[in-house]
Amino acid sequence: MNKCIFLDRDGVLNEDRTDYVYRVEDFIIPDGVPEALRLLKDAGYLLIVITNQAGIARGLYTRDDVMACYNYLQNQCGQLIDDIYYCPHHPKYDTESLTRKPGSLMLEKAMAKYNIQPDNSWMIGDALRDMQAGKRVGVRTVRISHEPQIFTECDGSATSLLEASRFVLEYDKKPV
Repeated sequence: MNKCIFLDRDGVLNEDRTDYVYRVEDFIIPDGVPEALRLLKDAGYLLIVITNQAGIARGLYTRDDVMACYNYLQNQCGQLIDDIYYCPHHPKYDTESLTRKPGSLMLEKAMAKYNIQPDNSWMIGDALRDMQAGKRVGVRTVRISHEPQIFTECDGSATSLLEASRFVLEYDKKPV
């Protein structure tokens, strides 16, 4: 069985915006993201992106745009990410979908494909829906907020992916 870090995209791997991030020129990778991914990869984690991309359903961008941003991220971060799962649906624009977070189907598919053990895995995201999706499949969760605060729906909180990765690695050192 493998251990995995599931990663939300916008607000975790790239700076979030009030509108959608779908052009490479708008895809800004925060300081510390490549280092965080390297730390987690070196600790033996699979790294899988789990992201809602409702702009596809809204007709604002395409699947190719999502993959162009993903490929850019991979190139900037040393090809460390193992896979990406994205939900192109939104209930107001096309259809309900169990893949859309807080639904957990994207995580479930990845867990089946990669033989992932939930007890040793984490979901890192910046929204309640990320925490809910992670909890549904039995993984621990870390919520990123740029303003330090305590959240009750997750196992930890951090102000950046680098801080979240250090939290995960420290947690893993604790005796069982």
